Amino acid sequence: MVRFQKDNSQAFQEKALQHFSMDPKEQLAAVKDMRANGLVPLGNWHSHPESPSRPSDEDKRLAYDSKASYMILSLMNIDEPVLNSFHIEGNVSNKEDLRII
Repeated sequence: MVRFQKDNSQAFQEKALQHFSMDPKEQLAAVKDMRANGLVPLGNWHSHPESPSRPSDEDKRLAYDSKASYMILSLMNIDEPVLNSFHIEGNVSNKEDLRII
């Protein structure tokens, strides 16, 4: 289990609206933990609090695994959140069929 520390400072909150990041060591530890438990990572997700559910230029730049699905949850309209999944390879992103059952 990977533990995350929440930062409620105003500076962090303002930065979080514009930028997503995860400590690479924590990310690697999470993947290792999943594999050790017989699980296969299929992708990851993050939210866009103030922008649409589509990969930003930074999302594309940080997409490290061309086999992964990248899910983005838009919270622009909190009453109607939008979740989309994308395949990202290089600077190209394609929307994937996403079914939640």
